[in-house]
Amino acid sequence: MMAAASAISASAVRRIWKAHGLQPHCCRQFKLSNDPRFADKLHDVVGLYVDPPAHAIVLSFDEQSQIQALDRTQPGLPLKKGRLGTMTHDYKRNGTTTLFAALNLLEGTVIGRNMQQHRHQEFIQFLNTINASVPDDKAVHVILDNYAAHKHAKVWARFDRSALHVPLHRDIMLLAQCRRRLLRQTHQTSSETRRLPLCR
Repeated sequence: MMAAASAISASAVRRIWKAHGLQPHCCRQFKLSNDPRFADKLHDVVGLYVDPPAHAIVLSFDEQSQIQALDRTQPGLPLKKGRLGTMTHDYKRNGTTTLFAALNLLEGTVIGRNMQQHRHQEFIQFLNTINASVPDDKAVHVILDNYAAHKHAKVWARFDRSALHVPLHRDIMLLAQCRRRLLRQTHQTSSETRRLPLCR
């Protein structure tokens, strides 16, 4: 369109764009926060990532809700010489589950747990799991999502040992997608494990 409007060739337009570093087909998305405490949260969360406190454990928390627990209608046949593994084309639903996970930023280990619902009661249970799995002499800092269950009064009244850090807006947390990818890679299970019922 620009070549036709300028009465020059399309290759000339591409050369001009390349010479000046122009990429009109690309755009970057942005979102400015309207949170009045944005600067404080920025220093708090980024400071934990960049310079964590001494003798403390920094955990980055995330959850994935409404994961469908699917099972094939019939068991598949295993691999055999000259034959591929098989599975039925249809499946049955076993309801949904919620994955709670906390990534230890220093060691790269994950504390995870599956629960049936996604409320502040389950979040408190998972924080109890975190407290039971870390040494008692370590301070715990947990970086949370901006989710209503994390801000519930019972959560903040109960946990004085864990420093809970509510983060910036989700759209400007650059580490959120990397964190989710790590959680998914860590919790990939074999096909046999995926066939187990939810109660197990």
